[in-house]
Amino acid sequence: MKLRLIAIACSAILVSGLTAGPVLAAGPAAAPAPTDDAALRDKAKSAGLQALPYGAGKVTNNPMTHEKIDLGAMLFFEPRLSASGLISCATCHNLSIGGDDNQSTSVGHGWQKGPRNAPTVLNAVYNTAQFWDGRAADLKAQAKGPIQAGPEMNNKPEAVVATLKSMPEYVERFRRAFPGETDPVTFDNMAKAIEAFEATLVTPSAPFDTWLEGDDAAMTSEQKEGLALFIGKGCTACHTGVNVGGQAYFPFGLIKKPGADILPLGDKGRFAVTKTATDEYVFRAGPLRNIALTAPYFHSGQVWDLEEAVGIMSNAQLGKELSGHDAKQIAIFLTALTGQQPQVMVPILPVETKDTPKPKP
Repeated sequence: MKLRLIAIACSAILVSGLTAGPVLAAGPAAAPAPTDDAALRDKAKSAGLQALPYGAGKVTNNPMTHEKIDLGAMLFFEPRLSASGLISCATCHNLSIGGDDNQSTSVGHGWQKGPRNAPTVLNAVYNTAQFWDGRAADLKAQAKGPIQAGPEMNNKPEAVVATLKSMPEYVERFRRAFPGETDPVTFDNMAKAIEAFEATLVTPSAPFDTWLEGDDAAMTSEQKEGLALFIGKGCTACHTGVNVGGQAYFPFGLIKKPGADILPLGDKGRFAVTKTATDEYVFRAGPLRNIALTAPYFHSGQVWDLEEAVGIMSNAQLGKELSGHDAKQIAIFLTALTGQQPQVMVPILPVETKDTPKPKP
């Protein structure tokens, strides 16, 4: 999605009196007041906003090694983890277009449509939990879900292990990634390797990060105005922390529920995980880093314009009707959250053998 960063010029019409006279030229439009960067920076930090750290994010109970990360990269791009042999993690989390698939909901096994929009994998290591409803505690738990989900990759753990063990190169790579284990090719270790790779998929050095670290020139005046509105209007009540969201759960429609096209009645969010009535239509606050790259928006994937999404959230969560100018400026600020995209070389995968299970489209 291309944001329309169109500067609106001011014009003045000078009307003469009853008698004809010379037409006076309008003077230049007044320049916006300069931003007090230090004060705005303090407000951003007080609101809980943080710069994204450099390097891979931290994971728990899964020591990071080069061998494990390299194996995880292969598995991330490996379509034979799916029953059809056609779908990999990268299918729905395309690293060339922001770490998602730019679809309202993803297309999976047998052309089935998934129920929710695929979140970006970029910086997902900084989310408090994975999936819109937080049902996976971390990336290794998340990695197991789509492989087994019928509408997604439609496979079984034992079939995945049989596929991996049928290729000697994978057996050797698992041995090096998980040294000392008598049987390292397991479904759990597959998930740990994918987690290790995904923890490296971070996007530091966004203009906002560079500005927050002290470079006043890293953001434009419009982006700074949008940041001030983002804080002042209350957006940081939900969208804060390193990932500018992804840290807590909130009802979608806290003040005013959006229409059923945006908030489908049949998807009750976190209620499916907790079975607690107060969790109906509760979802994890979406992380906003790289949001300019990841349309369409919301768990339903029904909104394609970032300014429109900003306006919907203000109405639904804050009960405030934003002016077109304010929605636009906040959307312009959000473009400052686009960081350096990870440069990933697509790996060459092992050749299957006569023992490799055949695809089941």
